[in-house]
Amino acid sequence: MAIPRIAARALLAAGGVALSFTVSLAASATVVTLPKYNVSTADVSVSGISSGGYMAAQMHFAYSKTIKKGVGVIAGGPVYCSQGNASIATGPCMADTGSRNLSYLISVVNTWSGNGYIDPTSNLANSKVYLFSGTIDSTVRQPVMNDLNTMYRNYVPSANIVYKNTIAAEHSLPTDYYGNACSVNGSPYINNCNFDAAGEILKWIYGPLNAKNAGTLGGSFVNFDQTAFWGNFDPTNHGMANDGWAYVPANCAAGQACKLHVVFHGCKQNVATVGTQFYKNTGYNRWADTNNIIVLYPQANTTYANPNGCWDWWGYDDVNFPAKSGGQMVAIKTMIDRIVSGNASAPYTCSHSFDSNYAHVYYGRAYASGGNAYATGSNQYLGYYSTAAYTDVRRTSAGYYAYGSCP
Repeated sequence: MAIPRIAARALLAAGGVALSFTVSLAASATVVTLPKYNVSTADVSVSGISSGGYMAAQMHFAYSKTIKKGVGVIAGGPVYCSQGNASIATGPCMADTGSRNLSYLISVVNTWSGNGYIDPTSNLANSKVYLFSGTIDSTVRQPVMNDLNTMYRNYVPSANIVYKNTIAAEHSLPTDYYGNACSVNGSPYINNCNFDAAGEILKWIYGPLNAKNAGTLGGSFVNFDQTAFWGNFDPTNHGMANDGWAYVPANCAAGQACKLHVVFHGCKQNVATVGTQFYKNTGYNRWADTNNIIVLYPQANTTYANPNGCWDWWGYDDVNFPAKSGGQMVAIKTMIDRIVSGNASAPYTCSHSFDSNYAHVYYGRAYASGGNAYATGSNQYLGYYSTAAYTDVRRTSAGYYAYGSCP
């Protein structure tokens, strides 16, 4: 099912204000290949704020077989809220200027679940969901998050959902130690609200945790290559940076059993804009350090259609943005596959085949539909179903194939 492309240059700012400080870019170590770690496939979760909140929810729905543990969403909204339209995105889905037609969105999600455009929504039933919306959020109004809460309750038991919507917080990721005053709507969109949102998300998803480390962290930051996860090794033309970051506790680096939490920054919160502030000062690493949780911080970047470095939740890059086949979605999914491949239960190393689409279908790497070939698992379009059409296809986990080759 294709979603109409909107070519409009959408100005979806995280806070709608100009930057007011000088950025100190991260002092980067050598960019490395993302390592494998001993992470169980049952212990993968995601969270995000603003465009990253939308991204977290659509990843959770699209790849519910992979993101089994749960999700945290701060100032996001219902899956497919934008319907591929930038005006709907900035209006009903942010400013609450009109109905989001939630019943229609739920019916679309149900259709996608049935036809394989996303994983079956039945996988969501055992997930934990944590939602946060500030009462004074002037960028993504609280009624938008109310609709996400309602959407999730169609698929997840109420006992598995927490919706925190009583704190007078502006559009920001709330912490208990860092950032602007809680009522400020401005860069870096991290506010000290005396509320540890990261900790509350992780504790709800994973259950009781050891006390956080409020001192010097014992793990390390890994600056990893993101180009390897894009089919043509060119993510920057598609709204993703060439490199991303991860926080890895010392125990995880040493091979102990660990969990994985993926965090999506919001618009104007990527490293190129706010330096290290998001991946070092949002509070996730403090809990990760004492609880064997690897935190992955993928990085979006700016393009002409995406001037504020947002994640694609309205179709600025890909008509299939909320689906398994969406370019950014596949990139994140294959990052997860890479990390968990260090676990004995998922020892899959990327394997690559350059062959005709006919052969890809014959060997199960793809399937044919309407005279075209699509990668098995990701549903990415490969071209004509023909012996003359040759395509690179890679496998990153059991039964999961996508366009491109291995690094």
